[in-house]
Amino acid sequence: MPLPKPPAQRASRLDATAYSANLTPSKPRATPPVVAPVTAPATPAPAPTAEVLRLPTPASSPAAAKPGTPAKAAPKTAAKSAPSRRTRKAAGAAKLFVLDTNVLMHDPMSLFRFEEHDIFLPMITLEELDGHKKGMTEVARNVRQVSRELDQLAANLKSSSIEEMSKGLPLAGTGHREAEGNLFFQTELIDAPLPQGLPQGKADNQILGVVQALQSRHPGREVVLVSKDINMRIKARALGLPAEDYRNDKTLEDSDLLYTGVQALPSDFWDRHGKTMESWQQGNTTYYRISGPLVPTLLINELVYLEAPGATPLYAKVTEITGKSAVLRTLKDYGHQKHAVWGVTARNREQNFALNLLMDPECDFITLTGTAGTGKTLMTLAAALAQVFDDRRYSEIIVTRVTVPVGEDIGFLPGTEEEKMGPWMGALDDNLEVLAKGGSSAGEWGRAATNDLVRSKIKIKSLNFMRGRTFLNKFVIIDEAQNLTPKQMKTLITRAGPGTKIVCLGNLAQIDTPYLTEGSSGLTFAVDRFKGWAHSGHVTLARGERSRLADFASEVL
Repeated sequence: MPLPKPPAQRASRLDATAYSANLTPSKPRATPPVVAPVTAPATPAPAPTAEVLRLPTPASSPAAAKPGTPAKAAPKTAAKSAPSRRTRKAAGAAKLFVLDTNVLMHDPMSLFRFEEHDIFLPMITLEELDGHKKGMTEVARNVRQVSRELDQLAANLKSSSIEEMSKGLPLAGTGHREAEGNLFFQTELIDAPLPQGLPQGKADNQILGVVQALQSRHPGREVVLVSKDINMRIKARALGLPAEDYRNDKTLEDSDLLYTGVQALPSDFWDRHGKTMESWQQGNTTYYRISGPLVPTLLINELVYLEAPGATPLYAKVTEITGKSAVLRTLKDYGHQKHAVWGVTARNREQNFALNLLMDPECDFITLTGTAGTGKTLMTLAAALAQVFDDRRYSEIIVTRVTVPVGEDIGFLPGTEEEKMGPWMGALDDNLEVLAKGGSSAGEWGRAATNDLVRSKIKIKSLNFMRGRTFLNKFVIIDEAQNLTPKQMKTLITRAGPGTKIVCLGNLAQIDTPYLTEGSSGLTFAVDRFKGWAHSGHVTLARGERSRLADFASEVL
């Protein structure tokens, strides 16, 4: 294959035509007698394809789109020899997605998430982006990133003519090779009458008018509106327009598929694996090396258990997977009073699993999910205090959370950073009060001195000032992590320095951040991406231990 021509100037970028011009004749060179008759009719194919994908100018008429319709059948012969996304696009399989403004505000890289399909941006969308670019919020940062991406795409134009803009901008022009479609801007005034009940001046209704006009101008092509606004999608469907939610940000389509971190061993585990099993003991810990059909279903640091009536239960953690064999290590029983962590003992199986992960120095990142009252914060705080004061493993505890109110905001809070975060840390104060009762024998003065010492080792930080920080030998607790976006979660986890442990706590059924769902939450994102890593662990706490009232309320309300 011949190399493309070198650039004419230093530090200039190769044009996309430099590759296509040299790649096209390389096919008939390999098998000239077979491919020659196929490429001959395919040579004029780009011209009608451009007519199909190009947005018509005001001088064009609906009849101008009809010649593009028979051109869909022309490249079928070429598709047999080289089936690719480009060939399917030329055959008319590419859709035209009209993006609502909230999609770009939610995910600034959504422009490059539609593979071989094309994207259309109405002018009102650009106007709304311009109105939200100022400020230090997450939305404003996303809007500014979108503007930079659009500016880079527009910089590839050779001229500023409307004719060139109407042909579309290749989305792969800025290095995003996964995006094989084109980006179209609205280059003309589209007058599409909507029903009289809809106000014409509203931005959402103008976007619906654009979708309706594109659908009438391109009858042979599927035009789809993409919006995060549920009411916008309902109005579009009421007008007979196809509308979809933006689903690329979702880690999982169904939250029931989320990794639980716990797996029950089959009842015939000893019978099927006992013959080939190896076991040895180191101190009070027993190791089992197993092989068989169960191994491919296991992950590193996954917790397994086997409970059978009349037999000793097995609680273990997967520590190693090598080929077709895996090593299981028995766990410490934190349900016994002699193994209590800062006075806290495990009340059920999942709590015992969680305390084993929290007290393991090899686990740097731990996620705990579960309903209200399952003991997430209490166990994490007890493990943090035990490792800071007793084991001297960490220097201090850092607690942070997202400041998203459940109801109406009460306004600005006075004081320093920690004083402003005080009302958000009610759960921390409640759990510290429970843990302080364990030392009742020390008397009132002793408890007061202990509380002051504990408070001196706990720092409450805001998420707004985490950028650029590095935590060394810290025990970091991220409470209410279900309200974090994946980008915010990445920002927090990458703050960890040597010797730091990060624990994320959250209940995926209580998400208060707008546009976040169970599938797109940063906590779901972290659990799915960290599963199977040798220095991370996850447990889904199933049973509440707060009170019988709280347990009954979580079930029936």
